[in-house]
Amino acid sequence: MPAKGRYFLNEGEEGPDQDALYEKYRLTSQHGPLLLMLLLVAIAACIALIVITFSSGDPSTQPAVLGTAFFTLAVFVVLYVLVYVECLVRQWLRASALLTWVCLVTLGYVLVSESWTKAGCAWEQEQVPFFLFVVFVVYTLLPFSMQGAVTVGVLSSASHLLVLGFLVGVFPSSPRQRVLQLLANAVIFLCGNVTGAFHKHQMQDASHDLFTYTVKCIQIRRRLRIEKRQQENLLLSVLPAHISMGMKLTIIERLKECGDRRCMPDNNFHSLYVKRHQNVSILYADIVGFTRLASDCSPKELVVMLNELFGKFDQIAKANECMRIKILGDCYYCVSGLPVSLPTHARNCVKMGLDMCEAIKQVREATGVDISMRVGIHSGNVLCGVIGLRKWQYDVWSHDVSLANRMEAAGVPGRVHITEATLSHLDKAYEVEDGHGQQRDPYLKEMNIQTYLVIDPRSQQPPPPSHHLSKPKGDAALKMRASLRMTRYLESWGAARPFAHLNHRESVSSHEVPVPIGRRPKAIPLRRHRTPDRSASPKGRSEDDSYDEEMLSAIEGLSSTRPCCSKSDDFYTFGSIFLEKSFEQEYRLAPIPRARHYFACASLVFICILLVHLLLMPRTAALGVSFGLVACVLGLVLALCFADEFLRCCPAWGALRAISEGVETHPLLRVSLAILTVGSLLTIAVVNLPWQPTGNGTHPGAMSSREGSPCELLPYYTCSCLLAFVACSVFLRMNLELKVVLLTVALVIYLVLFNVSLCSQWDCCGHNPDNLTTANGTLSSPACLWSDLKVMSNFYLVLFYVTLIMLSRQIDYYCRLDCLWKKKFKKEHEEFETMESVNRLLLENVLPAHVAAHFIGDKLNEDWYHQSYDCVCVMFASVPEFKVFYTECDVNKEGLECLRLLNEIIADFDELLLKPKFSSVEKIKTIGSTYMAAAGLSVPSGHENQGLERQHAHIGIMVEFSIALMNKLDGINRHSFNSFRLRVGINHGPVIAGVIGARKPQYDIWGNTVNVASRMESTGELGKIQVTEETCTILQGLGYSCECRGLINVKGKGELRTYFVCTDTAKLQGLGLN
Repeated sequence: MPAKGRYFLNEGEEGPDQDALYEKYRLTSQHGPLLLMLLLVAIAACIALIVITFSSGDPSTQPAVLGTAFFTLAVFVVLYVLVYVECLVRQWLRASALLTWVCLVTLGYVLVSESWTKAGCAWEQEQVPFFLFVVFVVYTLLPFSMQGAVTVGVLSSASHLLVLGFLVGVFPSSPRQRVLQLLANAVIFLCGNVTGAFHKHQMQDASHDLFTYTVKCIQIRRRLRIEKRQQENLLLSVLPAHISMGMKLTIIERLKECGDRRCMPDNNFHSLYVKRHQNVSILYADIVGFTRLASDCSPKELVVMLNELFGKFDQIAKANECMRIKILGDCYYCVSGLPVSLPTHARNCVKMGLDMCEAIKQVREATGVDISMRVGIHSGNVLCGVIGLRKWQYDVWSHDVSLANRMEAAGVPGRVHITEATLSHLDKAYEVEDGHGQQRDPYLKEMNIQTYLVIDPRSQQPPPPSHHLSKPKGDAALKMRASLRMTRYLESWGAARPFAHLNHRESVSSHEVPVPIGRRPKAIPLRRHRTPDRSASPKGRSEDDSYDEEMLSAIEGLSSTRPCCSKSDDFYTFGSIFLEKSFEQEYRLAPIPRARHYFACASLVFICILLVHLLLMPRTAALGVSFGLVACVLGLVLALCFADEFLRCCPAWGALRAISEGVETHPLLRVSLAILTVGSLLTIAVVNLPWQPTGNGTHPGAMSSREGSPCELLPYYTCSCLLAFVACSVFLRMNLELKVVLLTVALVIYLVLFNVSLCSQWDCCGHNPDNLTTANGTLSSPACLWSDLKVMSNFYLVLFYVTLIMLSRQIDYYCRLDCLWKKKFKKEHEEFETMESVNRLLLENVLPAHVAAHFIGDKLNEDWYHQSYDCVCVMFASVPEFKVFYTECDVNKEGLECLRLLNEIIADFDELLLKPKFSSVEKIKTIGSTYMAAAGLSVPSGHENQGLERQHAHIGIMVEFSIALMNKLDGINRHSFNSFRLRVGINHGPVIAGVIGARKPQYDIWGNTVNVASRMESTGELGKIQVTEETCTILQGLGYSCECRGLINVKGKGELRTYFVCTDTAKLQGLGLN
């Protein structure tokens, strides 16, 4: 059986230009929105700097700062507008990002230069928080690759350190303290680069996962549409539209009711898809002489010949508004007037019959093969539809159908034989002559049916110049086999191959039914199969273009430029909370992969804060105790997070490992540890600030251990606070509300601490002589320095707070999108699997599973399917008494209720095929009330030469199947108060299997074995299984008992000795086999 998921689409197949689509996705959904966010923050920062400059005193003393601020503000505004309208998104986004970075760095160095010119505080001279901001946004907000971000981030940090190192050398002041400050700056920048790189790595992974799920979701959605259209095309290639849609709905409902696709609902009656149609014409056609010709054919020649002949007949049927019903061996029958009534149904059938005779005449004249067409037509009423559960084939039933079949059997080769009913509908469109059908068929004589032969108008005209191949002459023609001459000639007709119409999007499978053009379903390929010449096909290019457009439109839909105010069917208008409460809860409780890495990165931030304090801050007891406690807390948190990694070889610590795994899976544990970690970092950043020596005589010993004044150390407390802010942001999947609460509470405490609490005790800037230096002979104001210090501290705290809140909001939106698309992908994947199961059922109801693999396997195979078998057991089982039971009257709805009983019989027979015992039995078709099946068709080629008992085991299985059919029929008799009996004929031997018919592909088997099996049934007796002498010998070897019937006359075979299988022995044998 073909592998699941490989029926119509290659599972591993990716869309066109995945890399280009991913780049487009990154630019549209992330890089563009994040750059817009940075530009918005930068514009606000420039405005704030301008306001601070004007409010700090005479702005004319700082022309460089004002000029640079106004210039960068203008650049940022222009870039924001261009990015917003997407003028730079595709081509120049990275160039605009580089320009943004250059502007920020330039502004930073202008601030550094202005500060050193004014000879203010060291922190104001260095502008460390500003460059920390630049380094962090390089990784998080600017659209650089990881390599580019690392390069730009390191360049920003190193340039700042080199510039400050140069300035310290030019303006020596407390060299030891300046070196320590440079080392602290290096630690701060290192922390900024590492946390930024971690942030970018996590975002890239999340971005790629979201893109992957987005592509999968789009592909599944696209495949879902393809599957739906394929269902229609596949059904319409076997059944008319008015029957197929109802059957498809029933299949889907059955699949939903039971998980297993082979499970059948337990209903009192099976669904019946049969309707009555009046005023139709039925045509039966048989190729006279084909049996003798087929006996000389190779398997491929037979399949090609049948497909070309019946393909030609399908074309003729379509041209004459006829619907082909079924192919029975070399018999072809169709109906005109279905499903839409046609007033010209009789003329259509007669015209088709004449065209078929003419086509066969051309073959005979061109090849010299003695074949001809015998056609019989009758007009009346029919019941049409599908019966049974497996191997659906559209069929027609009624007394009028049986009469049309008799008309063909009593016809004349090369002529169209019609009844008086058909003649009455011709309106003298054709001339006729007496058909004398009663002389050739006793049924016609018994029913007193008057028949006629239609005179072909072309026979009364001079023959036109021949455009086909001339009749072979000479020794070469005599040496060529008749079947080979037929095959070569018929291949020139170029009939379509089976399922070929499903490989073209514009084909319409429901060609038999007149359907309005606007409603015709488009066919689609069995798989998206790319070939080198596909690009040259306009249709192939249009299909790829539509795929690209669908992908790009979905990517555009993921664009989160304005997620807060954009309308969505999944989120509230304001905020990124899911509309569906259950989904919101599911999202908040969902596990977070790699959550332990957040804690590791936060611990790194703690180490950097500790190094900064060790390098610059006075080493007090409070400092050691506070950092020691936090180190112990973070150590325990890390040990708990990574316990399952280090204790894999220790089964005794299973409980600890389970708790460690719960960090990623249990929200309460994860959130508790996150609050503990982030709270500890936010606290340790400033917990020692109130106990810092003030320089006014308090703690003189402590003051002597470090040369830095509080005004020089306070900025590094600010940097510690900023690093703690950054540590909060590395918890990417932490709840946005929790982040906002933690950052807001920390910001308020920091602002109160820096602006209110310390103002009363930190007046060192007014007393420290080191700060009263001159620049160009002007004394700097201590009050101005302290005011500038507070303002800039507030500025950087608010700047980082706003940036991190907006970034967290954007990250939360991405995480929710990721969760949303995963949910959509899961839901649509389930729908896709349902459609796939429906398609599998449909296809296996058209072809056996091993034959379906030929057409829909991993490689597209457009060759003919033909297979020869050395030993196949063929069975025909009929209910002859059903013909007597079938009547057409008002009581049984003109035969409809009789067909309902036949449907129950066939459906119960089909259910036996679901048993594992009969897995090797393949239903071929039903012919009226006759059930045809075969065993041994799935034996792989080359495995026929096995032990005799194993090789012929399927013959015994077929006998068991026949007994099971009889038992099923007995059960139906008990419930329906009937006395039907089964008549079974079985034969084994070589057969040829193949698929024929382009518009209605049909799997069938041919050969002398099939013909003899059919004769075994037709000459058999009710309630008995008749077999040939060869089959009897094998069954006796398997332990079955057979009773010799004697010699019987078999049509076309003469006298044959046949046997009846003893069913009682067969039952016992079956129990033994079980």
